[in-house]
Amino acid sequence: MDDTTCYGRSAQCPRDGHVAPRARVKRHDWQRQGPRFRCERCGMVVAATTGTASGGRRTDLHTSLRGATALAEGVSLRATGRLVRGDQETVNPWLPVLGQHGQGVMHAFCRTLPLHECHLEELWTCIHTQEGHLTPPEHLAAVSGEAWVWMAFSPVDQVGPAWVVGKRPLRSARRRLLRRTSATEGSMPCFPSDARPHDAHALLAVYGVWDTPPRHGRRGRVPHPRRDPPPEVCDAVVVTERAHGRVVHVTTRLVSGTTEHGATALRMSPVRRTITTDGVERQHVTVRQHARRMGRTVHAFSTDPASLEAQRTVACAYAHCVIPHRRLRQRFACPLPPKGGKGSSKTWKSVPPAMAAGLTDHVWTMDALLSFRVPPKSLWL
Repeated sequence: MDDTTCYGRSAQCPRDGHVAPRARVKRHDWQRQGPRFRCERCGMVVAATTGTASGGRRTDLHTSLRGATALAEGVSLRATGRLVRGDQETVNPWLPVLGQHGQGVMHAFCRTLPLHECHLEELWTCIHTQEGHLTPPEHLAAVSGEAWVWMAFSPVDQVGPAWVVGKRPLRSARRRLLRRTSATEGSMPCFPSDARPHDAHALLAVYGVWDTPPRHGRRGRVPHPRRDPPPEVCDAVVVTERAHGRVVHVTTRLVSGTTEHGATALRMSPVRRTITTDGVERQHVTVRQHARRMGRTVHAFSTDPASLEAQRTVACAYAHCVIPHRRLRQRFACPLPPKGGKGSSKTWKSVPPAMAAGLTDHVWTMDALLSFRVPPKSLWL
């Protein structure tokens, strides 16, 4: 664990939020599995695990690492408890902490992503009970039953800057686009999506520009101001026709933007020559294969939306920083010799999505992800 990134957490201290060497923290003592540091200005004692995923946990670091890796890979809570030689009650408090830590890591890095293309899709799942078995009070609560993971995905570097767990109203679509806006540099790329009316309304609500249409004639009221799509936004809808469970025909149409904007977006895309959503659909296959709770014909659905969103958050952070993507690998200019002088030379360089997007310069380990100390927002550039 890197101890040089420790910083004070007292709002009354003038060194609050400063990282070493400006933090002026000094090693104080050793408690449990790590050192503790004391601020020389205010005297506050901070543990080395404070601000990480292991903060305040009594389980040893090796067991926590195994359990966190299993949860990030999509293993159920009960099976994770057996892997760490515990039970489900031991692992249950880990998932919210891991989800909050993964969300902090992604928010600290994903702020100025340069996205030229962003696919919008929804992934079906279920929470607690199937829709047909809900009681009338459960229907009114709108918590259990069918749920959707609203995803925004970039097929160029395989990065998902935003995801939201919820039902299928307009509110969830708006939340996804607002999170996508906060994670990027503010550019408005091409938005291919499926034929859902919520996506067009959400794009208009988030990126629309207020304008008052001209009045025609002398009678009647003056038209009210309304939102119009900006000219640089290209919203394309992909319509698929199926027969006997197979796709037989695919058509595209522009909801907003012009044909020139769509052609320009395709010329700028290094991975696409046609408007399609196959990138995020292939990502859905990967998610369903790894996360057991995201399967269709399983009995391991999440029991509440918070657990589902926490698992998807830590899984996304794990997939972005730790797991190299085969499609993003880079060929070495000069093949590296094998270790020990035996075997074949190493030709390809492993690249995870975060490295392809320029968020980091190396492949992380799960230990590095869990021990990463999210810097205070005052130090975010």
